Amino acid sequence: MNNLFENDDFKKIYVVNYPKMIRFAQEYVVSKADAENIVQDVFMELWEKRAVLSMPVNLIAFLFTATKNRCINHLKHESLVKKTSARLHEEQQLALKMKFDTLEAFHHDFVSEKEIEDILYKAIDSLPEKCRQIFYKSRIEGKKQKEIAAELEISINTVETQMKIAHKKLRAELKDFLPLLIFLFL
Repeated sequence: MNNLFENDDFKKIYVVNYPKMIRFAQEYVVSKADAENIVQDVFMELWEKRAVLSMPVNLIAFLFTATKNRCINHLKHESLVKKTSARLHEEQQLALKMKFDTLEAFHHDFVSEKEIEDILYKAIDSLPEKCRQIFYKSRIEGKKQKEIAAELEISINTVETQMKIAHKKLRAELKDFLPLLIFLFL
């Protein structure tokens, strides 16, 4: 047991133990930069808790335990980042596959923009009445959600919900024509 700040000054503790803690941390987190950041955080915590730690404490046990816990937290974070990255990559792959499939299935026998417009309006007409009305006011008339809500005497949340429904149904209805629609109308 050591009385941390009466027997040794902080600088000496740092100089003696910093390299050991770096080696210990690097065994688990691999990256030297990550190990250095972890150990710096541990020594910062030690400095901030110096008043609490002025009572007898096993300094080496404190340093190893704090470093171990920070390494565990770091590894958990890295694992979560990798899982999230893998999931995003998988979603991107699915989106690319869907675009590829859509392009392959695309009917190139359309002669005119009028035919595409007819398909688009037919899909809009297939929406439920309230949904169609809100979609038309938003996309065709160019009105803002607040204006639509006031005009129809409904809440903005209802307008948002109906727009989401319209987008979902139109996306499903027009899935084979999305690339062409985007090109023609955006």
